[in-house]
Amino acid sequence: MDLFKKCVEYDEPQKVKKQGVYPYFIPFSGGDDNVMDFEGDEKIMIGSNSYLGLTHHPRVVEAAKKATEEYGTGRTGSRFLNGTLDIHEEFEQELADFIGKEAALVFSAGYLVNLGVISALLGRNDYLVLDRLDHASIVDGSILSRANILRYQHNDLEELEEKLKHIPDDSSAMVAVDGVFSMEGSIAKLPGILELTKKYGHRLMVDDAHAIGVIGPQGRGTAAHFGLTEDVDLVMGTFSKSFAAIGGFIAGDQAVVDYIKHQARPFIFTASLPPSVVASTREALKIIIEDDDRRERLWEISDYMRTNFQKMGFDTSGSETPVIPIIVGSNEKTFMLWKRLFDDGIYANAVVSPAVPSNTARLRTSYIATHTDEQLDYVLEKFNKNGKELGII
Repeated sequence: MDLFKKCVEYDEPQKVKKQGVYPYFIPFSGGDDNVMDFEGDEKIMIGSNSYLGLTHHPRVVEAAKKATEEYGTGRTGSRFLNGTLDIHEEFEQELADFIGKEAALVFSAGYLVNLGVISALLGRNDYLVLDRLDHASIVDGSILSRANILRYQHNDLEELEEKLKHIPDDSSAMVAVDGVFSMEGSIAKLPGILELTKKYGHRLMVDDAHAIGVIGPQGRGTAAHFGLTEDVDLVMGTFSKSFAAIGGFIAGDQAVVDYIKHQARPFIFTASLPPSVVASTREALKIIIEDDDRRERLWEISDYMRTNFQKMGFDTSGSETPVIPIIVGSNEKTFMLWKRLFDDGIYANAVVSPAVPSNTARLRTSYIATHTDEQLDYVLEKFNKNGKELGII
């Protein structure tokens, strides 16, 4: 059979395009954090992860420009060989200090952090225990590691303990969990998870991609939110959310970070993060630490939107954060709601099965500290109108 036969027969996107409701790969042509341009029309952006609205911050942009002038556009090599700059190592220490760990290691993408860390630390005889709603990068890292994978229902501590009980005494294990879950907006029950990992003598890694900059004192993440930074073994973060760029990092004990640095294939065999990105994310970190007003505004917006969506009758699942899913149910109706809102000048993320469980297709909305009250009220007005007309509320 021809390997490409399945490609020719794959027609799901074409079916949705014919209906005029295809919501993916929208080519925006400019704009800001909270408003983007599409073919001359402005779209209020409620699908971005730029929670603090720093992608166009003058200090962040200027830092990127200066670094490009000094270092050029890139190192064209792996950190392991010619790709390490002084600013990489300086930034890693700043990140370690920010998180509250001995050391940190910067990767060129957040996805590569989970892929690299998990596959470096675990092997065939080890066990990795996952929340069923963990990010795909954690799942893919577990596959690459060839470890034994155990999964428990979302935030179900009783089932987690059952999984931990059955890990052989002579095996090593790690629990890997999202701090803030990217499709639910819920927060991990970290105190209970940590208690169980300690009880059974295993390690804990927290993926704080959607938590850094958002929750905890000065935005230091989920572990800091619960006052558990010293006890959590590894904290992962990305630069593609609050840091307004791309990349990621892992923070932990010096010996563990050194081991990952020399064993993680996705780190060793990927070119280093460009100087402009290192510089812009370093400046973003300073703003995250300094500017509590942005974070307070972000939470004010999130609480306002969640409360009003719920009053209208929308199902916001277990959202506790600036990620607020609007559960629609069917894929078809989700696409229809997405298109109506898009035509009304609003962009949200359409997420359908199998990316989420069947009958839980949704619009994933997320909010930015720079959204205005007028923009938010307009979004609520259009959700209310279209939700009623489609029979969702």
